[in-house]
Amino acid sequence: MRNEGKRGLRIPEAGQWPDRLVIPAAIAGAVLTALAFLDAFLLIAPVHGAAVNGFEYIGGQLVANRLLMSQKIFFFHMPVAIASFVGMVAVLYYCVQFLRTKNQRFDTCAKVAMEVSLLFVVATMVTGDLWTRFEWGVWWTWDPRLTTYLILMLLCIAYFVLRGSIDDPERRATYAAVIGVIAFVDVPITMMITRFIPNTLHPVVVREGGMTPEMAVCVALALVGMHLIMFALFRLRFRQVRLAERVEALKQHLED
Repeated sequence: MRNEGKRGLRIPEAGQWPDRLVIPAAIAGAVLTALAFLDAFLLIAPVHGAAVNGFEYIGGQLVANRLLMSQKIFFFHMPVAIASFVGMVAVLYYCVQFLRTKNQRFDTCAKVAMEVSLLFVVATMVTGDLWTRFEWGVWWTWDPRLTTYLILMLLCIAYFVLRGSIDDPERRATYAAVIGVIAFVDVPITMMITRFIPNTLHPVVVREGGMTPEMAVCVALALVGMHLIMFALFRLRFRQVRLAERVEALKQHLED
């Protein structure tokens, strides 16, 4: 809803009821993520309880303690990647809603959702590169999932490059919405690529049953925590943008 003043002035709303949940969500998300971190590094044994002194062969692979500890990254890499996909679902929804209604509020929502999603996409790339370095011995490899996820990150960046290159608000919002929809198309491709290409280096953890119950609990804690943090970031950023739009609308009204 928008407030309307004299001369039909339409002012963006200052806040909504979900904003009341921001602080509790942020605190709960931080606590759950911290618990997952402690669980991963203090309680869960690396690689099904394996331990090595120096170098040993485990499952036909020469490993060291550093490699075993690198497995801990998985407990945060997987949840943050899933959160980035959920963020892209929000981007798709708001982009489609804008294209359908031309309501500027949906463009604002899409922009904020893309900002938060890009943050989680970058976090996924960073944690993934760390895991890749320790697990495969290189910082980057053209693994199918890595490649498709890199394309997703580039499309998210292209979304903001395009927004910054167009001055007309309606054209900017329309073109950005189209890019947002195109970016989402890469999400299911990235998620399913390991099923379509069996020789990918990425493990198919859920299908192959690679997680113990203790690992699943840790991942669940991190997953819920990441989504709560994402919700808090989205609402905080959305409120900031809407307040800026409200100020701009009032300034234009006073200038008229």
